[in-house]
Amino acid sequence: MATSAIRDPLPDILIALPVVILACKAGAQLVRRVGQPPVVGEMLVGILLGPSLLGWVWPDAAAWLFPASVLPYLGVLGNLGLLAFMFLVGLELDLGSLRGHSKTAVAVSQASIAVPLLLGSLLALGMYGSFAPDGVERLQFVMFIAVSMSITAFPVLARILTDRGLYRTRVGALAMACAAVDDVTAWCMLAVVVALAQSSSPFEAVTTAVAAIAFTLAMYYVVRPVLARWAARAERAYTESVVLIVLFSGLCLSALATDEIGVHALFGAFLFGVVTPRGSRVIERQAARLRAFTVPVLLPLFFVTTGLKTDMSLLASDPRQWLWAAAVLAVAVMAKWGGAASAARVAGQNWRDALSIGALMNCRGLTELVVLNIGLSLGVIGPDLFTILVLMALLTTAVTSPALSLIRRGAPEEELPQPATGATDAADAERRVDATGAANPVDVSGPAELVDASGGSARRPAAVR
Repeated sequence: MATSAIRDPLPDILIALPVVILACKAGAQLVRRVGQPPVVGEMLVGILLGPSLLGWVWPDAAAWLFPASVLPYLGVLGNLGLLAFMFLVGLELDLGSLRGHSKTAVAVSQASIAVPLLLGSLLALGMYGSFAPDGVERLQFVMFIAVSMSITAFPVLARILTDRGLYRTRVGALAMACAAVDDVTAWCMLAVVVALAQSSSPFEAVTTAVAAIAFTLAMYYVVRPVLARWAARAERAYTESVVLIVLFSGLCLSALATDEIGVHALFGAFLFGVVTPRGSRVIERQAARLRAFTVPVLLPLFFVTTGLKTDMSLLASDPRQWLWAAAVLAVAVMAKWGGAASAARVAGQNWRDALSIGALMNCRGLTELVVLNIGLSLGVIGPDLFTILVLMALLTTAVTSPALSLIRRGAPEEELPQPATGATDAADAERRVDATGAANPVDVSGPAELVDASGGSARRPAAVR
């Protein structure tokens, strides 16, 4: 009996990959010319290549570029890039930045979470009847919307501060400290939401939470010391390729562990980055190599798979959807920006600095897209609300730079004093990764870099280490 030949997806993948990567790169470069972080361009390209534009204007071209046989492979490669990105975010999340700012940072970050949680919950209660998919409980839906309103994009914030020369200033250091606390708190809350969504009973949810806490403690008190001892002798005992293999294998296994626990693979990759020792030159070199490939090559696939799920026509078909979109955007901005700015002002910052911190904390970027994709994959939100929230993430990210320019206009920026390094040009001896994601072969003895979604990096100065 004759069987129909199965089409080999490789030729289609070899077409889609360079188109996506080059388009995202072009989008990132274009928006940089108008003072936007590259992630805004990549988000836009992802949306434009989806049903919102290409699939609407030229559906045959969209079907040719992204046939159904290719989509699973793009998703897997994009998720691998996302796991590596989350590892790098965890590696760069140095809570030592809280030194000198701990009280203010904790107050501002918790206010910038508490206010969006409260207002987001009230909004979600009103949206539940219109947007909650069938079978989703009210508590799961409300908690997810509340958490999605509370996100700050730590890596994008770092890149904006660096591009604008604010990284070494007092307001920049404080904003980074606030974002660090915010990031950890928001991921913990999202882990709770994921556990609730994937559990069939309260007992199972509690079991998942206990397992996640046990895994976190094991990573911190067992894996972290082991990695520290291994890193101390890795420079002389192992080749650099072995170190890279260990780091990549570790983030994959940690991701697998949290996925099996029931709190999503991304948490494991992020946690492995947090417990990986800093200050090791060999680890920093291999992290830079991992970054130089996965971030500019694989991560754009995540933006496009997100864009393929974003359909603006779902909003155009019903004017009420645009009213809900406006309400989501208004609540997101007022709660996050207003909550952070008010807390900073109460903590003793002047109005200019308080509003600047609020604008930075309102930046959501790639981190928000990660959260939204988790919610969509779990079935907690549907495609229509997913599209609304993606639009909110894009606009709140895009408004950050212009708002900061307006707020900081004419303000003198005083850099924080830097500790002596023992070398006059030590900062210039660090590894730099340019906007293309290509690593320059210079010494990496300096501090680690901060990564953004475009493949660029920003040095972490000693003032906020």
